[in-house]
Amino acid sequence: MTHSSKNIQFVVQPDGKLTGTLRVPGDKSISHRSIMLGSLAEGVTEVSGFLEGEDSLATLQAFRDMGVRIEGPIGGRVTIHGVGLHGLKPPAKALDLGNSGTSMRLLSGLMSGQAFDVEMVGDASLSTRPMKRVTVPLAQMGAEVATTAAGTPPLKVKGGRQLHGISYQMPVASAQVKSCILLAGLYADSATCVTEPAPTRDHTERMLKGFGYPVRVDGATACVEPGGKLTATTIDVPADISSATFFMVGAAISEGSDITLQHVGINPTRIGVINILRLMGADITLGNEREVGGEPVADLRVRAGKLRGIRIPEEQVPLAIDEFPALFIAAACAEGETVLTGAEELRVKESDRIQVMADGLVELGVDARATPDGIVIQGGALGSGAVNSHGDHRIAMSFAMAALRAGGPITINDCANVNTSFPGFVALAAAAGLQISSSEA
Repeated sequence: MTHSSKNIQFVVQPDGKLTGTLRVPGDKSISHRSIMLGSLAEGVTEVSGFLEGEDSLATLQAFRDMGVRIEGPIGGRVTIHGVGLHGLKPPAKALDLGNSGTSMRLLSGLMSGQAFDVEMVGDASLSTRPMKRVTVPLAQMGAEVATTAAGTPPLKVKGGRQLHGISYQMPVASAQVKSCILLAGLYADSATCVTEPAPTRDHTERMLKGFGYPVRVDGATACVEPGGKLTATTIDVPADISSATFFMVGAAISEGSDITLQHVGINPTRIGVINILRLMGADITLGNEREVGGEPVADLRVRAGKLRGIRIPEEQVPLAIDEFPALFIAAACAEGETVLTGAEELRVKESDRIQVMADGLVELGVDARATPDGIVIQGGALGSGAVNSHGDHRIAMSFAMAALRAGGPITINDCANVNTSFPGFVALAAAAGLQISSSEA
């Protein structure tokens, strides 16, 4: 699953501008969930706009390994022959989830309710990610999920356990933890409720409703009752706002840019990046707003503008958690100081995104200082240089866009994992006007 053996290197020349109309790949969160819920539904679910990246393909393969017949993906179209909530079969071997933390955390909830044992493994990066945040509440429900002594994968889930409904107060805002518990709740003996300390993405709740499974949402609390069923449906996956972010930032920082990003998901729990860029002075307009399969979408037009540094409002942090690497590039190109606080979560993503971004910015001559829960960036001129993405797809793509404002070429090492979330990034970016080349170094 992992491609760490190859060093894929991006070299991006300075200057250039982004223009045109483009559609970035489908939303990763929604692609994962469409496979999971489609597999457990009764009937045939048709998905279009599916993200053919390694992470969502790992989820798809896991359900194939548990006996679900899935056709595709071909051009983003997937047909899932659902087996119902109790129709999964024991896999012949461990489920390999590659680089995907979402797959492992959500599946740990679903697998806890099955009649069979299952082991879940991942690549070197996933094997360092914290899993106690899901195994602790699952244990309260009566599940048995073993981790390493450090609380990391591989995970071993014991089958045949009766799960009990709980009311869980989440200590940290995390959509993956919330989703994991709600999905386990489908198999519990009574209602399961999760209360979050701050809003996180609500794709699981929306999609459960889309499959006809009742979810009660009251303020910060979401509840499911057992005993319902999922009914097959049709899903058109919106373009991923996290992937659109690189182009939004690129257009906002490079003079003469004017791009339109089509069919982007603008779920209120995910639009922190739009809010933050607008606070910095970015010129972003939304058009053609509509709802598709329970998810709001729109076309985003972004034009170059003069950005200014801001203190990022903490309530926006969970709404933009995956977009910060790109936002740090915007901050480096803005006038004045940008301060981020309340973002400790960024240190346990695919890499320590605070430290890795700070190191890369300093390498390019930007005054950037990491803090325990954020970063302080002084906007200024970006130089030229080589940065290491540490195998983190979002860091690689963020520094690629930085070249639009750099004084010379930027070389980015360790970019193989861009394919986990954004297959075709280099070609799409080049077509929009970024002077980027990719090679095996």
